Amino acid sequence: MRRARRGGARVRAALDATEIRTGAAVEPAAATADALRFRNAPGWLPRGRRVYAIGDVHGCRRQLVDLYATIAADLAARPIPSVLLMHLGDYIDLGPDSAGVIDVLSRPSRITGATRINLIGDHERMLLDALSGDRAAATDWLWAGGRASLASWGIDPDLPREEWEAALPASHVAFLRSLVLTHREGDYLFVHAGIRPGVTLARQTPDDLLTMRQPFLWSDANFGVVVVHGHNTSPLPAVTNNRIGIDTGAGHGGPLTCAVLEEDRVGFLAA
Repeated sequence: MRRARRGGARVRAALDATEIRTGAAVEPAAATADALRFRNAPGWLPRGRRVYAIGDVHGCRRQLVDLYATIAADLAARPIPSVLLMHLGDYIDLGPDSAGVIDVLSRPSRITGATRINLIGDHERMLLDALSGDRAAATDWLWAGGRASLASWGIDPDLPREEWEAALPASHVAFLRSLVLTHREGDYLFVHAGIRPGVTLARQTPDDLLTMRQPFLWSDANFGVVVVHGHNTSPLPAVTNNRIGIDTGAGHGGPLTCAVLEEDRVGFLAA
């Protein structure tokens, strides 16, 4: 039986602590739409609205395309009036085909009828800062996987930084510059990394939103929102009273995970 809509931030403080607790991992995500299983979520979305939130892709184009196919199958089996496809950033580096991932994301959505929002991750910020002339960011990016990413675009990794932008496809650069920091939906705040506990949402800095790990990950504070994020890799999705983490290591040999959020429940798909 469905619970009534909660007031305020509607964070489920009454949830049994054995079901959701700080740092709690959940069961492995489903590999097919018909295997999708739901559990109680720490937040709420309006009836008739569904969000598919995809964690860090990190150059894994094939996994992304396979995950889209599973999402499409779920939508065909369980139609709903309003759908949002959310990408949480870190599309490039580590995996084999960063260029292919950006090519997919810069084209019209493969999920028919879904609105799409693309967040920026710290890896995209490093590349964008490098393109803007920041030499330190360029060095950091090359160290963090940028050499393989440049190679995936057919660019010599030893090409001078000043020539990178001219060598990259203009549509890919435009896509990278269109990325946004956050999105709010129902009880949920979608962000790449997390937020700084004790700081209002309006005062969170880009560094907080793009690189936060601790003290966010182990905080049990009521943030006023439930944060849906990537950035922190774990073998399984993590659900607590105040966050849902879905970076499961794509780019490091792990699955690419999607949180399926609707009303007061959440399920997970993976490829």
